[in-house]
Amino acid sequence: MKTTQTPRIYVACLAAYNNGFLHGAWIDANQDVEAIYDAIKDMLSKSPIIGAEEFSIHDYEGFCGLRLSEFEDISKVAEIAAMIEEHCEAWAKFAEYEGIEYATLERFEEAYAGEWDSEEDFAEDLASETMEIPPHLEYYLDFERLANDLFINDYYSAEGEGCKIYVFRRL
Repeated sequence: MKTTQTPRIYVACLAAYNNGFLHGAWIDANQDVEAIYDAIKDMLSKSPIIGAEEFSIHDYEGFCGLRLSEFEDISKVAEIAAMIEEHCEAWAKFAEYEGIEYATLERFEEAYAGEWDSEEDFAEDLASETMEIPPHLEYYLDFERLANDLFINDYYSAEGEGCKIYVFRRL
């Protein structure tokens, strides 16, 4: 899976900002933490305020709706960006539901069931994969009701772009 937009952060020099200057740089967040810090140090070294050391995140993009604070830990930013680059919007929806601090790769892989057009489609696929349904009984199954039961306790879904849903097992 590939995101359509690489996660980036706009890091601003606080010394310049506090003195009425807009000075900062867009930095690719999907890289090593040290590389991000190197880019921040480079931006600060070019500040119109000599000796500038403090920075904050003034903007960001490509984080699939997840919110970052202006003083978000850079290692957390890099971790989030890596997960989004690897798992796209599905991981962002998982993190949004579970909480960013609990959205580890292991928990995501354990919970993520896949992507469907609807909860009913998921229920139908699950039924066909886990049980043998005689052809003469297929038309009597109510997948809407099955989906309702599945999503009461065992699963949850999150709506993605393009009318698709991501399905997750409750952990």
